[in-house]
Order: sequence, then C-alpha cells, then structure tokens
Amino acid sequence: MGWIQPVLGALALILLWAFAHVAQLVDPVLLPSPLESWNAFVEGMTEGTLGHDFWRTIVRTMLSFAIATLIAVPLGVALGSSNKLYRSVEFLIDFFRSTPASAMFPLFLVFFGIGEEAKIAVAAFGAALIILFNTAYGVMNARQLRQLAARVMGASRTRILWDVTIWESLPQTFIGLRSGVSMALVIVIVAEMFIGSSDGLGKRIIDAQMIFNMPEMYASIFAAGALGYVMNMLFTLIEARFVHWGGK
Repeated sequence: MGWIQPVLGALALILLWAFAHVAQLVDPVLLPSPLESWNAFVEGMTEGTLGHDFWRTIVRTMLSFAIATLIAVPLGVALGSSNKLYRSVEFLIDFFRSTPASAMFPLFLVFFGIGEEAKIAVAAFGAALIILFNTAYGVMNARQLRQLAARVMGASRTRILWDVTIWESLPQTFIGLRSGVSMALVIVIVAEMFIGSSDGLGKRIIDAQMIFNMPEMYASIFAAGALGYVMNMLFTLIEARFVHWGGK
C-alpha cells in the first residue's frame, strides 16, 4: 500500500495543473492542459522523434556514468585507504565538486570540441567527483571494529582492504553512484541544450521552447523527469538487493 501516497501526490499535481489551465491562471499558450501534453508525449514516443531523443539521452547518460564509475570507484578506494593522501587532494575534490558543471562547458569545448565527446566528458567529470567523494568517505569511515577483528586473525592489509573495508564502504559508495547517475543525466540534458547537439531531450526541450510548442516542451520535460525517476528507483532497488547490510 506504500504506492498510494506517491500516486495521490501525482494526481494532486495533475489536478492543480488542470485547474490552473481551465481557470486561465496562466496564459493557455504557455500552460497547455495535461491532456494536450500527454497526447504530445504519446505521439512523440510512438510516431515522432521523442523516442529517438529519449534513447540518445539514455545512451549519453549511461556512457558518462560508466566512465565516471570506472575511474572514480578505484580512485576513491585508493584515496580513502590513505588519510594523508586524501587530505592532500581534498581541496581539489571539494573545489571542483562545488563548481557548477555548466561553468566547465567552455573548458571541455576547448579540449574536446563541439560533439559527443564534450557532452560525455563533462557529464562524466561531474558524476565522477560525486562518486569519488562518497567512495573515499565510505572507505575512510569503514567500521574499525571489523577491521581490527580481521587484523587480529592475521589478515594482511590487502586482504583486509578487499574482504572487509571495501564491503563496509559499499553502502556509501552506492549513495555516490545513485547521486552520480542523476548528476550525469542533468549535465547531459543541459549539454544537449547548449553544446551543438542534433538530438536528445535537452535539444528537444530548447527547440520546443523557442517556437512556443508548449505541449511538446512539457512532454519532453516529463520524459526527462520520468527517466531520472526510473534511474533513481533502479539504483535504490539494486542497493536494497545487494547492499542489504547497510547500516547494520
């Protein structure tokens, strides 16, 4: 029965949206009805190019996330295993993690040009910083008692790292992965808007806004939101299935 509350929240939003449209609280040109936007979504996914744009955004996001994970998780484990090493680069991590990814677009355009590489690279960069921070934090805060128990039983430092510390850090690492994939999606969509893209949800949203095709714009925004929600739910389910000992 836990699904009832989210459904009620969604229905309340739709009813509020429909009321605002019928009462013309906002110009109907700028705020089409929920039905118009839904029809635009269905038509775009079945007959138009929305399905293609949706798929291109998924591909860019998952490729960026995969690159970020392959780089950030091992690096985070290495940094987290040495407190002195992490402290020596902590400023750089926090500085770039606090810098808006959109501010990095010009730099990535200089290095990668206008194309797929720039979009994927900047999204991977933003996601990697989040994953790196959470992985290192998880390793540094692994439970000392279990590490001590393994050490008492004669386990080597390498064995403790692989068999105890990394497993202890997985709950925090998964928090970073879940946040990282969301960040990758956000950056990819913004990059599709402004970095010479010919497809993708970001490109579709900005094009629809420029010609005031509001039903299509809202349909594209809904598709982007649904994609982000599903990705987050998948990672939540994976975490609950494979990292069930978190917090225990």
